[in-house]
Amino acid sequence: MAKTGLLRSYLRLHLADGVGAATFRKLLEAFGNVETVANASEGRLRQVYGVGEKTAAAIRAVGDEQIDAELSAADGCGATILCLEDADYPPALKNIHDPPPVLYVRGRLLKSDAVAMGVVGSRRCTHYGLEQAERFAQLLARAGFVVVSGGARGIDTAAHGGALKAGGRTIAVMGCGLCHPYPQENAELYDRIVAQERGAIVSELPMRTAVLAGNFPTRNRIISGLSLGVLVVEAPRRSGSLITARQADEQGRAVFAVPGRVDSPLSQGANELIRNGVALVQNLDDILEHLGAVGAMLATEEESAAPPQPALADPIERKLWESLAEGPMSLDELVRASGVSSGKAASAMTMLVLKGAVAQRPGNVFARKTAASKDKPMLFS
Repeated sequence: MAKTGLLRSYLRLHLADGVGAATFRKLLEAFGNVETVANASEGRLRQVYGVGEKTAAAIRAVGDEQIDAELSAADGCGATILCLEDADYPPALKNIHDPPPVLYVRGRLLKSDAVAMGVVGSRRCTHYGLEQAERFAQLLARAGFVVVSGGARGIDTAAHGGALKAGGRTIAVMGCGLCHPYPQENAELYDRIVAQERGAIVSELPMRTAVLAGNFPTRNRIISGLSLGVLVVEAPRRSGSLITARQADEQGRAVFAVPGRVDSPLSQGANELIRNGVALVQNLDDILEHLGAVGAMLATEEESAAPPQPALADPIERKLWESLAEGPMSLDELVRASGVSSGKAASAMTMLVLKGAVAQRPGNVFARKTAASKDKPMLFS
């Protein structure tokens, strides 16, 4: 059967009420292939364990007009629809216990997106949480990871933004159909990801599926499924991020957590993960060392990209340069990290930029100069 016919068979099942990933899998196991399922009689469908009369009737009720409308809605949003048998379907996601039979994609998924890290956390978060989400997303993106998150307010949005700021790629996994960007204020962010070819917006739900709370826990398995591991930045005890962490563990992915304030309810979930044995993360190396061969390769690339430590006779310049070991920082962040006064720090950073030891980026952000860096001095413009 031609690919168009195969996709229509997938959609005939996917659009039927009551057919989720688990039921889809049972049907495929019973009938052998999706075309046979799509053409089966209601009576034969009812014979499959766990598929009742209501679900069987729903499958047979999906007609060509409904499938055409779904294809048209995807086309109108610039979305591609992938099924499990497509060559472009993400291999890592295909290998989880309950992969989405159908995946809607705005933007592009690349083979290199297999090197990905989920970064998740609470919608309600502190300034510290936002800083750390953006910081780690930038570090991960610069190391070669695609940053995967859920597109929600708070930590998720900071993670996507951090990846883009670092010039990397990011994937946002929606808990609704792609006809309904959620939250609405992130529509511009999603458009930018797609327009700049910096990742993709994906969902397993039919195009017009509204925002429903019950859809978010199930979408979390996609975040972890697309990733080598999941980093929880900030989460209270009852948080969808902890569901993502649990699913990551069940899928055999690595799980990490950034420690938070011990007196903050918004950090209790992440701190308890650490107490229960999840890897505590303070810098990029804490992640790489837990990722086996992939982590070792990326760590080697990071080291080879960095020039030798410059000879800095001035102790203030040396202190500020060492403070940048954790990653790019604004001048205010450098002042806090180093304890150097703002006036002396500004003067020293000017010298470090002129000496070629540090690169200045938009927003008055500084980073150590790498061997491949093409940044030019901005001198506090």
